[in-house]
Amino acid sequence: MRVAAAGDGPWLDDAAGRLVRPFTVSNGRTRPTVALDLMSQVMATGATPLGYLGPEHAQALERCSVPVAVAEVAAHLKLPVAVTKVLLADLVDCGALTTKPPAFHHNPTDRALLEAVLDGLRRQL
Repeated sequence: MRVAAAGDGPWLDDAAGRLVRPFTVSNGRTRPTVALDLMSQVMATGATPLGYLGPEHAQALERCSVPVAVAEVAAHLKLPVAVTKVLLADLVDCGALTTKPPAFHHNPTDRALLEAVLDGLRRQL
């Protein structure tokens, strides 16, 4: 059994997997205080967060030095998206991050677009 050092990333045990369960990171919270979806862009503001933030908050903040999607931050942290959204919302609440919805250059409910997707799926079957 190998246990990674604290500086090696998430605490892992080869047999058991992650030693700190994901929802422990968010103190059991499952709902973010800010509306975020997978494609929402987050970026660090440069403001120093006040109060204690966990190591996952620091890792997320470090990842957001350039605009990045919520899904990408979750993948980098190796945490579920629900947990990542709570962490990012904490950072938005303390002024360390700013967020904006994804920019769509087309109407995602455009009938022609939806028909093209449907046609493509039918060709695959």
